[in-house]
Amino acid sequence: MAKVVMYCTAVCPYCVAAERLLKSRGVADIEKIRVDLDPAKMDEMIERSGGRRTVPQVFIGDIHVGGFDDTSALDAAGKLVPLLNAS
Repeated sequence: MAKVVMYCTAVCPYCVAAERLLKSRGVADIEKIRVDLDPAKMDEMIERSGGRRTVPQVFIGDIHVGGFDDTSALDAAGKLVPLLNAS
């Protein structure tokens, strides 16, 4: 399974929803990077995501998936699981 990284904050319902969706699709381990604890991580997230400033920002392997709505849409289109299973 591909490595999953999620930039998030402590209190974010969309972060919780994204984590729940990913786990329901078989993701056992999500590397969570708390941008509310480290301003440098917020800058890193903005740079990696092409300027996005909202959380969550989900990365599967080297691919930026986007926020919760993007991740959910990818799942609805049947493309999330194949992306997660890509090596």
